[in-house]
Amino acid sequence: MAVIPANLARVPNALVSRLSLANIARGQVDLLRVQEQIATGRSVLRVSDDPVKAATIAALDHRLEQSAQRSRNLSHARAALSELDRAFDDASGIALDAKDIAASMAGLGPSASDRASQSVIVQQMLNGLLGIANRTGVAGHVFGGSTPGRPPVEEFRGGFRFRATGPGLVTDLGEGGGVPITMGQSPLGATSARVRGTVDLEPDLTPDTRLADLNGARALGVTPGTIEVSLSGGVRVSVDLSAADSIGDVARAIEAAVRAYESDQGVTILGPGGVSIAGAALTFDVLPGENLQFFDLGTGVTAKDLGLTAATPFSITQASPNGSPLDPKLTWRTPVSALAGVIGALGSIRVNNLGATAVVDLSGAQTLQDLKNLIEGTNLGVRVVINDDGTGIDVLNEVAGTRSMAMSIEEIPGQNSTASRLGIRSFYAGTRIADLNEGRGVRVLSGVTNPTTGLEDPALNRDFEIVLGDAAGTRISIDLRPAHLTTAQGVLDAINAQILPQLTAAGLAPGDLTVMLGDGGNGLRLVQNPAFPGPIRVEQMNNSHAARDLGLLEGTYVTATGTFEGKDPAKVRVDNLFSHLLDLRESLSANDTTGITFAGEGIEGMTALLAERRGLVGGYARRVDFADELELDRVNLDEQIRSELRDADFTTAAVRMNQVQLQLTAALQVTAQSQARTLLDYL
Repeated sequence: MAVIPANLARVPNALVSRLSLANIARGQVDLLRVQEQIATGRSVLRVSDDPVKAATIAALDHRLEQSAQRSRNLSHARAALSELDRAFDDASGIALDAKDIAASMAGLGPSASDRASQSVIVQQMLNGLLGIANRTGVAGHVFGGSTPGRPPVEEFRGGFRFRATGPGLVTDLGEGGGVPITMGQSPLGATSARVRGTVDLEPDLTPDTRLADLNGARALGVTPGTIEVSLSGGVRVSVDLSAADSIGDVARAIEAAVRAYESDQGVTILGPGGVSIAGAALTFDVLPGENLQFFDLGTGVTAKDLGLTAATPFSITQASPNGSPLDPKLTWRTPVSALAGVIGALGSIRVNNLGATAVVDLSGAQTLQDLKNLIEGTNLGVRVVINDDGTGIDVLNEVAGTRSMAMSIEEIPGQNSTASRLGIRSFYAGTRIADLNEGRGVRVLSGVTNPTTGLEDPALNRDFEIVLGDAAGTRISIDLRPAHLTTAQGVLDAINAQILPQLTAAGLAPGDLTVMLGDGGNGLRLVQNPAFPGPIRVEQMNNSHAARDLGLLEGTYVTATGTFEGKDPAKVRVDNLFSHLLDLRESLSANDTTGITFAGEGIEGMTALLAERRGLVGGYARRVDFADELELDRVNLDEQIRSELRDADFTTAAVRMNQVQLQLTAALQVTAQSQARTLLDYL
């Protein structure tokens, strides 16, 4: 109501009017706010209504928006995982049916025509499996890895090529992490990476080497920043390297700073060589009697990362001109000439895959990218990648095919062992025996006892005999033990060690028989004296599988050199369900019971992997359900708290509205009464 303060005895009408209007306006504002609360159901409509509550409500609104997005993510993930589960279920059904076919056709009962008819059914299974592998879901192709926009598997030169890359897309589950909604490597799609680079190519620095591609002197990368250099114990000169992108930028910036100091002070510290590169480090052409010392500023680590200082600073002098090695990583831009681990010019290599052969001339490769393009340009379904450590290259076989279509990389005689020097020869001295024959290794006899004496009998433990082509037909017996089965070189050493005393006992020269890996095709080579009239042959003993597993029961004899060239046991295959179904189809068509048995074993292994992957998908789905429950509980709690802070109490608002209306009515009445009389009424 309009009330005139008691200390004002006499007031003008204008003041009375303003006071009355102010009180009426306040009442109207209060009435408006109450009406807004009743109309909207909210007690806080603007920040000025209650700053503390408004801030809390804003934070809750943000959390609820995030929860809504996570709920959409969870719904998306649930749909994607459901499609993955169905795909694995359908693939498992095909695998189980194929396993049953292999089991029923491996025995003696079925005829060749029965097996041939079953091969047609297996072909239909392959067609169905291709459709499953290229199945799409809400996130794209479910087996597309990190590239789900394109079909991951395609038919290629009689096999099935897996083109997807990356582990897969991942959806956000909030604080619980994430789950994959597409898959890369799986029993349906996989590439073989067993031809791993065995040589550290040791790239040197070049002026164009980017700082981001350096491991740095501390093996922690290089952090660009500002460093200081002390010139022959004089003042320190600051060098800003924060904008440097390459090691060439660093060298030029440091040299420019030193040259500027030389010009200002009229001295000479660096020779004409200035700052340059030596191998994997920076080097300085320091004049006799001069020295440089580098320092980091504050907590900076740039000089340490660049190998120019350490915990205890060191001096760079004419006698010690180099910094610490910076360990550059391989990149596709790395020049071939900068590969310190590859000594000499590159030549040609032979790549075999999918039943085809290509000779790749690498002599013209200028960069690692050129080398990659030349190998992949054979169109044989191989891919070249830099290994995870950035020290070498791996060659991947992307195409699932039959055993006869497996990949190998060989030398070409007279080409300077190019494949070995690049570390990509598929069968070399360091090849693990356990990796041969698709991971089955080499099976040898060991610990076989004489049934009469019960003692171990050396004659019964012999694995094979090498029959020479001399007039006497000298036989060399070989007994391999599990201890010999480490690497190809270990087997070679063991065989040669057993050959030597037997040659001597037969009256032959030590060099009349040698086992080696040659400069050319893969496989073990048995080299006898070329003067011997007959060829070498290898005979299995005691039903041992060793000779077959080493590729010595199949091969060719070259009369001119007296060399028996064994079969390559280290070929690289893609190990997935497509490969084993192709094996089964081909073995059924060829009426090959042994091949059918091997294919059945492979399919059985894939069946177990499919079940394992499906269980993994089920685990992911359970995580999604659990995260959804937590999200729902969080949303309910946040909405409850927000409602308590923001929503209006209708009973309280209605009572307040009645009070404000009465106050406004009283204010209007008092104002009307006070305005009824004026000074003129008393004249």
